Amino acid sequence: MAADIEADGDASSSAHRVHVPLEGRSYDILIGPRLLERAGALLAERFPGRRFGIVTDTEVARAQLPRLGASLDAAGIAHGTIVLPNGEATKSFSRLEEVVEGLLAARLERGDLVIALGGGVIGDLAGFAAAITRRGMDFIQMPTSLLAQVDSSVGGKTGINSPHGKNLVGAFHQPRLVLADLDTLDTLPPREFAAGYAEVVKYGLIDDEAFYFWLEANRRAIFEGGPERAEAVARCCAAKTRFVLADEKETGVRALLNLGHTFGHALEKITGYSGRLLHGEGVAIGMVMAHAFSARLGLAPGQDAERISRHLSAAGLPTRLGDIPGEIGGTDAIMDAIAQDKKVSRGALTFILTRGIGQAFIEKGVDPGAVRSFIEDQRHT
Repeated sequence: MAADIEADGDASSSAHRVHVPLEGRSYDILIGPRLLERAGALLAERFPGRRFGIVTDTEVARAQLPRLGASLDAAGIAHGTIVLPNGEATKSFSRLEEVVEGLLAARLERGDLVIALGGGVIGDLAGFAAAITRRGMDFIQMPTSLLAQVDSSVGGKTGINSPHGKNLVGAFHQPRLVLADLDTLDTLPPREFAAGYAEVVKYGLIDDEAFYFWLEANRRAIFEGGPERAEAVARCCAAKTRFVLADEKETGVRALLNLGHTFGHALEKITGYSGRLLHGEGVAIGMVMAHAFSARLGLAPGQDAERISRHLSAAGLPTRLGDIPGEIGGTDAIMDAIAQDKKVSRGALTFILTRGIGQAFIEKGVDPGAVRSFIEDQRHT
């Protein structure tokens, strides 16, 4: 089933709408400028009489919360705010408890809504808190990072990290609305924007060779904020929606969205979610490794990994293990982290491999010895 991109007639001509037609739980993804300024009117129309609990982090609270707060105030919408520290370490049990208790202390009822205002960390955490508070509250994603706008805010995957690995505790809980305000991307540090771009590239590498080639031709315009940026976000959201409609709970084809993530999540874990390696940076390295590993197995052309590496490097992303600052430990540490990947089944490793750009596939029962040998070689290149 395809997902259509439509012009949003209620906003400027550069706005887009992607509809997610899940049975009984459909929602819209609105993409465009000044959506935070329009949020109050949109929420008052779609959710009349509701109260809202905003979950955000310190950086987003400084840069974006005043815009949203003023919009809600102007619409006469009651709201409160929970502000958490910025960074991957916030996706923890202790912060989850803080959010849940904050929502309860604010006396938000089951019919009220949680707003996740922030990047992927806040979206995952606030969405999971909504899923379990009062046995399930509705929530709205207002993603403020490129990574969140093109990937994590869409599809209902919510959760937190465990000491055993990334995103191992969570729930599938679809949002009621996604507002992707493109203006928020203008305030991102260059490193964070680049990290989000890795997830943009991912959609081309999975099954859309033409989109990947379009990205090679339009990368500069996307980074500079031209209309190509809005188009890229909309195309990614439409692609993500297509996978969600085909496989909402990730029991099959949706796993393709994890291209590069098995390696990437392992690298995030062994760097301690410390900020040395952002999620998108781990994915960038992981995607190059996935293509190189596929070539090593005789599945894909050898030049693909190098071509992708050049593109990601030009975007300011790391592409090799040696690009990670500081020590990352040995091969055993990486293998141990891979063994905790969510796609592991009965101890057997599952990887997203490729036969070429735009030709990713799911491979179960991958030989751990082959992975170990490949990682060992990668550590010395």
